[in-house]
Amino acid sequence: MARADNARAAADDSLEDYAFRYVPRSFRRWSAGSIGITALGSIAFLADFSIGASVGIEHGTNNALLGILFASVIIFIVGLPIAYYAARYNLDLDLIARGSGFGYYGSSITTVIFAVFTCIFFALEGAIMAQGLHVAVAIPLPIGYLISTVVVIPIVIYGMRALERLQFWTTPLWLALALVPLLWVVVSDPGAVRAFAAFTGETDGTVSLEAIVASAAVCFALTPQLAEQIDVIRAMPPRTRVNRRSWWASLMFAGPGWVLFSGIKQVIGVFLAVYLITRVDPDLGEKAAEPVRQFIALYESIMPEWLAVGLALMLVVVAQVKINVTNAYSGSLAWSNVYTRLAKTYPGRSIFIFFNLAIALALMWMDVFSLISFVLSLYANVVMAWLVTIASDIAINKHVLRLSPIYPEFRRGMLRDWNPVGLVSVGLASLLSLAAFGGLFGEGPRPFSVLIAIGVAVIATPLMALATRGRYYLRRRTDGIASPMLDADGNPSGDRLRCHVTGYTFERPDMLASAERGAHGETQYVSSLALTLDASDRYVLPAEQASSGDPPPGRTVEEVAQSTERGE
Repeated sequence: MARADNARAAADDSLEDYAFRYVPRSFRRWSAGSIGITALGSIAFLADFSIGASVGIEHGTNNALLGILFASVIIFIVGLPIAYYAARYNLDLDLIARGSGFGYYGSSITTVIFAVFTCIFFALEGAIMAQGLHVAVAIPLPIGYLISTVVVIPIVIYGMRALERLQFWTTPLWLALALVPLLWVVVSDPGAVRAFAAFTGETDGTVSLEAIVASAAVCFALTPQLAEQIDVIRAMPPRTRVNRRSWWASLMFAGPGWVLFSGIKQVIGVFLAVYLITRVDPDLGEKAAEPVRQFIALYESIMPEWLAVGLALMLVVVAQVKINVTNAYSGSLAWSNVYTRLAKTYPGRSIFIFFNLAIALALMWMDVFSLISFVLSLYANVVMAWLVTIASDIAINKHVLRLSPIYPEFRRGMLRDWNPVGLVSVGLASLLSLAAFGGLFGEGPRPFSVLIAIGVAVIATPLMALATRGRYYLRRRTDGIASPMLDADGNPSGDRLRCHVTGYTFERPDMLASAERGAHGETQYVSSLALTLDASDRYVLPAEQASSGDPPPGRTVEEVAQSTERGE
């Protein structure tokens, strides 16, 4: 396929949902409230219950609750600047990372980290659905894994439009199925609440910093859920004076606020595990962390066994479909993003749906669920190094040091290929935290490995920006287009320009001046999409030579300066 034809195919948004580029206004037709509901619908996953139950069984109620609270606060702080940039500038996490310390190709490393997360969590959630099918209708687990994988394909293929409808219509059903039996048990059996409060787990119940941090470490592995939230909230409408309140409410609850609902579910997971161990079967052990067993026990306390099993199965299926369509959707976006950038060709997002699902299915057949605490604790070290680096670049390097461009640049031709700021920070934080996790520094620091990742990333990110003086963020200080990037409200402009490579028109944030002039010497424009798919730099304006007297890149873009003056 010719380069221009390939770019035209990628420009078709009917099934692609802008897999590796800015989401234009023409696609963002939903209200802020609708986007918020769609994003929150994806947090119906039941792994929260398993995670809470696992740390509760191991460390006891008090340590587990304090660990969940600690992790939730940190995740909210880390997620706030990233989610704001996604909603305000309509970019996914990969595009944000490009201009936040990693560079055009460097961010592909972080995208792979996220893509792996979608596979791991699809496998965990699919395993839970298979457990439900096994308990309710005796379907063998390997067959259940296959069913839980295949069932999401028809929805995921149709992208954001199908996800919005699914999440909107199934959320009330999920809430009713999950909350009604729980409230009944809490009200009718006060002894269960007292047993929950007194539960010591596999320890003597003493509150300790090591146990709190160890509990939090498992919860930190959920942080990449923020990226899945971003894949939805990047479609937020422009923020205006009219919709300001609903816009901010949707952002806060569906962006970093997802962790509030996640934390509550983890606490409920602790309660359900304690309920099973103290009220149903003291010998259940780690099986009390299986959500299907938890909810069957709840339902059986108020109804016949056959009905309890049926309703528990319905809850599990609804919850797992809701989250795994999001896992598969976000994974397909991530894998297609990386492949397209590196291979300079776009085979379509649908192919990467099957690639993502194949990896997840293999993990299920390898019984990854039985290693949930270890896998998540290990993965949390890299996850926090990655996301804390991006958040630190936005909060510190952009808005305090002014060494990183305030506008989140993502276009090839404007960015350097590699930026040592993010790469060194993530690499150093990951290596030190994984070394601590593996016991290379002794047993003392081992429980604090995730905190090492967080601390190193917070310190290394601004230090690297200072050491490099911000030279590796931008290769040019202007894109050669006179019209402003932002409108009067500080939103990305909806003005359209024609790409001379594809013949299509794209919105202003997606465009650059082309190095190739028109027949009469006039300036032509090229889309970031065409540049992504072009193996050469024939359309890219030459990089500008920086001088020692140049101001930091964050102060050189006129529209960003205007936006900053408005308090943004």
